[in-house]
Amino acid sequence: FEEALLALNELGYAVDAIVLNALHWTPQSRVRLFVVAQSGTNEKEPTSTLVSDARPQAMVDFINGHPNIRWAIRDLPPLPPPCTRLADIIEDLPDDDPHWWSKERADYFMNQMSVKHQEQARRMVEGRLFTYATAFRRVRNKRSMAELRTDGIAGCLRTPRGGSGRQILLKAGRGKYQVRLLTARECARLQGVPESYPIKVPLNQALLGFGDAVCVPAVEWI
Repeated sequence: FEEALLALNELGYAVDAIVLNALHWTPQSRVRLFVVAQSGTNEKEPTSTLVSDARPQAMVDFINGHPNIRWAIRDLPPLPPPCTRLADIIEDLPDDDPHWWSKERADYFMNQMSVKHQEQARRMVEGRLFTYATAFRRVRNKRSMAELRTDGIAGCLRTPRGGSGRQILLKAGRGKYQVRLLTARECARLQGVPESYPIKVPLNQALLGFGDAVCVPAVEWI
């Protein structure tokens, strides 16, 4: 990181560095480091950069510990509070939509969970209203496990390479449950992409694109 910033300095840029989580704009946990490089700036030497919403302690320590880097540290406003939840971006697909997995495949998914996550899923199924959770498959002790996230925030979108990068959606309540992958449009919404943006490619290609993207409103905030 130091070498990259010094290389930008050599090209005539002073630099700033911030860390943003997409969950301030969309219901996705996506922490990313952004470097803002500016040429021709009359930067000030950072004296005591302080921790803020967009500068966690580790970043502040790095900035204060590297006076050899030519910084252009900005005063940043507070980040907006999270205002959307996973349920807000879910497409309302009918029960017979082909995106939903078969009962056998859904049951297999449920049986892949640890006892803790199965208990969370059971509470969702028993709920009076339908609720949503996401999951990734991970290898734990040489066994493929489904790990559930039930806090109303999707996990970080990934590219679908390798098979474990596809994010799974669980819809449960009223004694029932259904399972499928997130759709391309849902992934677009998690990245803050407007509804008018056309998606004309196969699902895997769309997931690859959105998994490699940055969250649009986070960049707009910058």
